[in-house]
Amino acid sequence: MKNWDVLISYLRLPVLVRLLLVGSIMIVFFGTLIHFVEPSTFRNVFDGIWWAIVTTATIGYGDMVPKTFAGKIIAISLILLGTGVITTYFATLSAAAAAKESMLSSGQLRYMQKGHIIIVGWNERAREVIAKLTKYHSSLRCVIIDATLQELSVSYKNVHFIKGNASYDDVLHKANIAEAQMILITADQHKNEAEADKDSILTLLAAKGLNPCIYAIVEILTEQQVNNAKRAGADEVIQTNLLSSFAMVNSLQSPGVSKATEELLHQLHNRKLQLIDAEGLFIGKTFFEISQILLDKQIILIGIMRGEEGYINPSPHFLIEKGDRLFVIMT
Repeated sequence: MKNWDVLISYLRLPVLVRLLLVGSIMIVFFGTLIHFVEPSTFRNVFDGIWWAIVTTATIGYGDMVPKTFAGKIIAISLILLGTGVITTYFATLSAAAAAKESMLSSGQLRYMQKGHIIIVGWNERAREVIAKLTKYHSSLRCVIIDATLQELSVSYKNVHFIKGNASYDDVLHKANIAEAQMILITADQHKNEAEADKDSILTLLAAKGLNPCIYAIVEILTEQQVNNAKRAGADEVIQTNLLSSFAMVNSLQSPGVSKATEELLHQLHNRKLQLIDAEGLFIGKTFFEISQILLDKQIILIGIMRGEEGYINPSPHFLIEKGDRLFVIMT
């Protein structure tokens, strides 16, 4: 019964492991055997194992060669048995590597690392996000989930592709949603706005269901679905249409504003917009006083967030309260 259990355990091992195990045993066996048969030629077991390795690998240095009839019979047996096993091992290893590479490029390989960012949907916005993140945060790891791609068209060292619908549990598990720190859900522009928003919210529900602690950013196209996204657990909602319409209105009122805004955004590439908590000495001070304090640290204060309300460049006498957040540009 014990031998049967050992056999079953062996058969359950991966093919590569089994071949490596058999090959190792065979090399050690023939290396030890040739040492005892020809101790004058193979002075120790290590010399025998060395000879067995170069023989099965078909390298054949010729530095140690059996001289007796028994030694040659052992060599012939090793060549007939060992070479086949080693060749099969490397052929299987190559096939496994090729299969893994194919799974990786086609989005079928599970992501195993943690602390990564998941980006749902491959489009021009996602492409720009990936380009900026990999350029200025080279150690950041991202996973792209998309159902329409056959393979990811760009190659980044720390970007992994998963093919599938991000609202399905098995696809999110492949992306290792449980160990991810953030998820960005972009709107599917191949669908009408209402359908795209519904799909985004469905994906959000699936992600939050599997990892309630993940920080979720969702792109919403219609104003009617903003509250639904927040109810579904969105930590941030980006209203793309609202932002673009704001830019259009300002361009109509003051031609050239969009170009100036675009230039300013490009100049922010090595800086970042950030919200920082107002605490300690900041509480009770005015907007002007805090602006001066932050400027000395090369931080530009833009406005104040109080709950859901925002105040851009408020009165210099605007008092900072506990719980406020400072909207700044970090240099």
